[in-house]
Amino acid sequence: MQLYDELIARGLIAQVTNEEEIREMVNNGKAVFYIGFDPTADSLHVGHFMALCLMKRLQEGGNKPIALIGGGTAMIGDPSGRTDMRQMMTPEVIRHNCECFKKQMSKFIDFSDGKALMVNNADWLLPLNYIEMIRDVGGYFSVNTMLRAECYKKRMEKGLSFLEFNYMIMQSYDFLQLYEKYGCNMQFGGDDQWSNMLGGTELIRKKLGKDAHAMTITLLLNSEGTKMGKTAKGAVWLDPEKTTPYEFYQYWRNVADADVLKCLRMLTFLPLEQIDAMDQWEGSQLNEAKEILAYELTKLVHSEEEARKAQDSARALFGSGNAEEMPTAELTMEDFRDGKADILTIVHKSGLCASRSEARRNVQQGGVTVDGEKVSDISVSYTPEQVKAGLIVKRGKKSFKKVILK
Repeated sequence: MQLYDELIARGLIAQVTNEEEIREMVNNGKAVFYIGFDPTADSLHVGHFMALCLMKRLQEGGNKPIALIGGGTAMIGDPSGRTDMRQMMTPEVIRHNCECFKKQMSKFIDFSDGKALMVNNADWLLPLNYIEMIRDVGGYFSVNTMLRAECYKKRMEKGLSFLEFNYMIMQSYDFLQLYEKYGCNMQFGGDDQWSNMLGGTELIRKKLGKDAHAMTITLLLNSEGTKMGKTAKGAVWLDPEKTTPYEFYQYWRNVADADVLKCLRMLTFLPLEQIDAMDQWEGSQLNEAKEILAYELTKLVHSEEEARKAQDSARALFGSGNAEEMPTAELTMEDFRDGKADILTIVHKSGLCASRSEARRNVQQGGVTVDGEKVSDISVSYTPEQVKAGLIVKRGKKSFKKVILK
């Protein structure tokens, strides 16, 4: 199977502007493509995962990735898929986040010897003056066409600032600059970016002539991929200081049954034949598929050793109730009253519940276990010696902590 056909088979392609030409370029390693990343945090999260995996696949097929860091556009904010205006950041914060991104991206993309590039659109956007921008670029855009774009329709209901209205023009200008400076002939982005991406393709053709080649592809479910990075407690980060390898493993181990094969196809590098063979799996076999998914993705982000440790810890937890690599929470002697810490303190201080009242509800409803034993009596308490040995506290089916004494 050729590369482009594999991308389709894995569910990665949603829309394209010229499929036959794109197919030929991708299959023959002629694509110089970019994907944009907004540096809104100092770590990438699992919502970026699909884009990173795609860049890795295409690079392995001989194509050249460009990771475009939105240091300039981050100072305005992208209205796509949003109902509110994004918080602006200082140049210093943006610069720091960009440095963190490149370190993490290097696990997926080979930047050596010019095989891939990382560029920052602040390099060409910040020096622009207003007259230059509207003179050289503004004339190629129709306001009527822009207002029909979904990304603007959603924001019009609550109010779209002129600041945000410029985002499509700036993103289109990015593609023009990448085309002229680096020979970038293709752009990839999420399905919520389609209007902005078409704007860039049209800008190149209108400004440079009909013979200019610029291709557009959107990734299926990339906006859903962004939602993958969100949980009740925040984002699932690629930085091990923010999300431990164990927590990362557990996130993927607990994906919904309906999503596991989709994630295996889109995010792992396992052969499609192996994944297709899992189509008939059900029941306990789906748990095995989830283990495979969690192991492969943790290996990709954190190393094979960390993946093995996380898997061993998860299996130990479900089996014997003991695991060394799971996230820990520390109690101090100040948390003990009359030589004991009650179960509500244990659950609250572990971070499994935000308050003692929430901990009380979980205990009374039978949702808390300690070392594999259900605890439903709120008067149950533990001594410092018991906590020092380590308590495996579980809330619900997916939240675990090893509680120890500091």
